[in-house]
Amino acid sequence: MLVAENICKRFSGITALENVNLTLTAGKVTAIIGENGAGKSTLMKILSGVYEDYEGNIVFKGNTVRFKNTREAQKAGIAIIHQELNLVPHLSITENLFLGRELINSWAMLDKKAMRLRTEELLEKLKLSVSPDTLITDLKVGQQQVVEIAKALLYDAEVIIMDEPTSAISESEVDVLFENIANLKNQSKAIVYISHKLNELFKIADHYTVLRDGKTIESGDMQAMTHDMLIHKMVGRDIEIIRNTNASITKNTLLKVDELCLNKLGNEQKQLLKNICFELYSGEILGIFGLMGAGRTELMETLLGMHPNLSNATITLNNQPVKYKSAAEAIKAGMALVPEDRKKDGLVLGLDVKTNISLSSINKMQDTWLINNKTELDLAHKYIKALKIKTPSEKQTVKNLSGGNQQKIVIAKCLATQPKVLMLDEPTRGIDINAKNEIYKLIAELAASGLGIIMVSSELPEIMAVADRILVMADGTITATFNANEATEDNILKAAIADIN
Repeated sequence: MLVAENICKRFSGITALENVNLTLTAGKVTAIIGENGAGKSTLMKILSGVYEDYEGNIVFKGNTVRFKNTREAQKAGIAIIHQELNLVPHLSITENLFLGRELINSWAMLDKKAMRLRTEELLEKLKLSVSPDTLITDLKVGQQQVVEIAKALLYDAEVIIMDEPTSAISESEVDVLFENIANLKNQSKAIVYISHKLNELFKIADHYTVLRDGKTIESGDMQAMTHDMLIHKMVGRDIEIIRNTNASITKNTLLKVDELCLNKLGNEQKQLLKNICFELYSGEILGIFGLMGAGRTELMETLLGMHPNLSNATITLNNQPVKYKSAAEAIKAGMALVPEDRKKDGLVLGLDVKTNISLSSINKMQDTWLINNKTELDLAHKYIKALKIKTPSEKQTVKNLSGGNQQKIVIAKCLATQPKVLMLDEPTRGIDINAKNEIYKLIAELAASGLGIIMVSSELPEIMAVADRILVMADGTITATFNANEATEDNILKAAIADIN
């Protein structure tokens, strides 16, 4: 279906891709595997027309092509689902799906009925139970990802590129996606699948291509591969998964939350969170697991003081009662949050690495009224080294870095505030296994220093490997609490289903 030959791409003298080769076959799923910064997303942007300036050739259905923009690629039959969501927040789901390809009736007017009906069909197929008229801004990240998938399926594309399509969706939605991929394979579509969740690749992929440092390392059949073999090819060395061996937990209660409730904006009669109670100890890593809609993100936001007029709770931090009127007050008191959506809530993409890292602690960078450039530079260098952020320099614009390195910068920004409690909402979303281990190690080190960690993750193996205790949420309440040594995937998932009783 498609052959990419000796693809090279450079940014300001930095080589992102060097002589990369890729073959896509009709009716097959090809997994593109590599660490953050390996060049996966750059290659996909070339295939989909985002980048026109590159060396090498692309042969699509027997013809050499060079797309000038994404519209040309889409018209030719190549669709892409981006890792970073590409939706217009204040338009509806229907408007987003048909933006630039609106249906017109015989009166030369927008055929809103036909577009809405088609949107309903796609949402039903993807099992997303929301109205087609819902604004994107009113959807959670996981739901927005499903809309991205629907947008790609709307094209009659012959090559469909999926860049981390399951990074923010639930297990049930993953199953639906895999069903749709199987149907697309039966229609002789060529699927490109990028994911750091290697277990997914063994379920869905037929072929693989490994990229490392912008170069093609190897291609072959997935059946001939093992988990460990793929990791070794990705990083060029064996990786040992970091497991939590935290022995630093004390019984000193760092954070205590009683009767936390959160009402829904515009419908105060509906509670998004109901009677949440828990304690966090000094040096503890507290995991929070739940399916989509369980209220995990809303809990993190409420603890950071983001919904003061809609929430009620009795909260003590370091044995002192606290009530935050804003996120700024919570941060000043010692709370910090790495948000689920780094692009929307965690970064200023047009600013450089140094500025993003210091943004939440800018008052500590000041000499009288001016920012001390050396202090700010030292802070940036500290976290670039500690978190192994891959960047040419601290002056690099954040939007030009890979998703995994962007996520590390958000974590660095939070750590720079020197928090007492660090909340992590899906901290390893879109991050490769080597970078995940670096973050796991960092989390363990922070806990060992006495910091209290609250970590939300939709990946059960991750929660079970990292957390000392696990709280399970369903329908806005805590349904179970497990110590790490008694937690199993089975009992956690049972507790995560709201109607289990």
